[in-house]
Amino acid sequence: MESNTKDGIVFKQPRRIEDRQAAARILVDRLKYRIPVAIDPMDGPAEKAFAAWPERIYVLGVGGRVLYKGDMGPFGFLPEEAEKALADHLARAARL
Repeated sequence: MESNTKDGIVFKQPRRIEDRQAAARILVDRLKYRIPVAIDPMDGPAEKAFAAWPERIYVLGVGGRVLYKGDMGPFGFLPEEAEKALADHLARAARL
């Protein structure tokens, strides 16, 4: 995307797990991403299970139950919606 080029956030398709780890490190360090980041192995089981390409936010509950499924990114990538879904879930759980 043009905005990624402008911001200097363009990567070649990773060929090794270390390439994915380096990209994730930029997300955390440069972009100050503060939620846990998981890196899919090179054979992409999470990508396949969650239709996560190019990016998608899920909030998972106990036992892997899907509490929130965002739309495909980048335009459907709405962290604020995921945060609200997580907060709502935690508030309901605290009342139990």
